[in-house]
Amino acid sequence: MAAQLLYDREFYPTDTPLAGGGSRGLRYGDGLFETIKVAGGRVLLWHYHVERLWHGLTTLGFDLRCTPSMLEADVLDLCARNGHSALARVRLNVFRGEGLSDCHCIIETFPLVLEDRALEIGVYPDGRKAFDVFANLKSNNYLVYVRAADWARAQGLDECLVLNAYGRVADAATSNVFWVRSGEIFTPPLSEAGVAGVTRRYLVERFPIREQPVSPADLMTAEEVFLTNAIRGVRWVTRFGAATYGRSVSIELAKSLER
Repeated sequence: MAAQLLYDREFYPTDTPLAGGGSRGLRYGDGLFETIKVAGGRVLLWHYHVERLWHGLTTLGFDLRCTPSMLEADVLDLCARNGHSALARVRLNVFRGEGLSDCHCIIETFPLVLEDRALEIGVYPDGRKAFDVFANLKSNNYLVYVRAADWARAQGLDECLVLNAYGRVADAATSNVFWVRSGEIFTPPLSEAGVAGVTRRYLVERFPIREQPVSPADLMTAEEVFLTNAIRGVRWVTRFGAATYGRSVSIELAKSLER
């Protein structure tokens, strides 16, 4: 059977056109999304995704008219229909149609293949994150991250840091940033304008991690640098410019996510 997606809780073929030219989501990026990992028929870190999504919905004035348990059931049902229950990347997108009260939800699933390899990173030079109420949201206004990821690929890098308006590290194109110095683990506070990552939250709530602003130059002298996101978990950075890093702490944190 051809792959399907869910649009407002109804199943459609994945190539079905669903957003019209008047869609505010299409025109203005008026919406939010979650990128979710499903493994062994289970949605991982679901309550963190729900809390982030509902915070964003409240901030942007959305009325989704759907409960978290309904969404979770839909995610698992769609994974089963598409044969992706064993390991999948799920994209849940909430957006406005042609009016403020016209709210829609699309859920898509994709097969997922994971690989454990070291990353080389750089610094995206052309965009900055603003300090505002929207900075921590995973919103459809994702242009700085899209262009950062494109830039990294063009440079032959695996990832790149995204800076805030003061030139400090906000996060990375697809990840949150952590570093280790003198045996302590650090990450930028959310007040530095990074996206409120669910894996970041999981680690901060379970391990002695200090939140501290950091510049790219400061990262060059760290003992370890690693990146986190909901799909890939903990990823070790081996090189940033001329700096190279170890990975002993990141290995242990990665194991904690697997348990």
